[in-house]
Amino acid sequence: MSKNIYVIRHCEAEGQSADAPLTERGFIQAKELSTFLSRIKVDSVISSPFLRAIQTIEPLVKRKNMKMETDSRLTERVLSSTFLPNWMEKLEATFYNMELKYEGGESSIEARNRIVEVVDDIMVNDFKNTVIVAHGGIISLLLNYYDDNFGFEQWKKLSNPDVYHLNISYSDFDVKRIWA
Repeated sequence: MSKNIYVIRHCEAEGQSADAPLTERGFIQAKELSTFLSRIKVDSVISSPFLRAIQTIEPLVKRKNMKMETDSRLTERVLSSTFLPNWMEKLEATFYNMELKYEGGESSIEARNRIVEVVDDIMVNDFKNTVIVAHGGIISLLLNYYDDNFGFEQWKKLSNPDVYHLNISYSDFDVKRIWA
C-alpha cells in the first residue's frame, strides 16, 4: 500500500526556541498554507511540539475539523549545546560526515533516524494521507534519506513554509517539492 506524506516546514517564526511563536507574517503564511492544503485529502496530522510548528498547521486542522498529534521525534535537531560562532560551517560538515557530533548535540544520522522512525510508524498505521510538520534541519535529513542529493545547499534553499510530497510504498518512493 502506498502512503502520501506531506512534509511541511513551519512558517516564519520569531526565533528558534521551542516556545517561539510565528511572526505576524507567519500567521498569514499559515492561513495561505491551509488554503493550499485544503484540496489535499488528509487523514492524520503529526506536528513537532514546538509552538511554531503547531501554529503553522492549526488553521488546516481547524478547517478540516481534525485532531493533531504531537511527536517529539519531529523537534529540530540540536547541533550543539554550546555556542558555535561558526555554526554554519559546523552544520555543513555534518552533511558530509553524518556521524560527526558536537558537544551536547546529535549527529545527522541520529537526527535522521528519529524522523525516519516517524515515517516508519506512518507506514504501518491505517492512514493513507498524513501531514507532518517539523523544522528545516530535521526535514532536510529526512529528504536526504530518500534522495542523497539533498544536502547542505538544498537545506539552505528551504523556505518558510515549505512543502514536500513523499509518496512511499514498501518497494518504491517519490519525493517532490509542491510549494512554490
